[in-house]
Amino acid sequence: MLFCPTCANLLVISAETGYNKWACNTCAYEFPITKQMTSRTKMKRKQVDDVLGGDEMWKHADSTAISCDKCNHGRAYFYQLQIRSADEPMTTFYRCAGCGYNWREN
Repeated sequence: MLFCPTCANLLVISAETGYNKWACNTCAYEFPITKQMTSRTKMKRKQVDDVLGGDEMWKHADSTAISCDKCNHGRAYFYQLQIRSADEPMTTFYRCAGCGYNWREN
């Protein structure tokens, strides 16, 4: 993607006069294409934030008596969050007090 140095609009490839060129649709700028043009830019990935609070969220969570599917421990921490529309019920997130396994109930 190249931009016009005169008016900063996007340049398009044009072949009207028999040769390929970069041309601006707004002004009269033209740049002849004489060789193959390639460029690659490696994008840096953004660090993903934990939207649900991470481990900090579980420090203040309540606990309840529920059986873990992984280790059958009888206690788990939980919190509720509205992740769908308002007419849908809240989603309950659980973390086992024994093994730390996370699961949710809709």
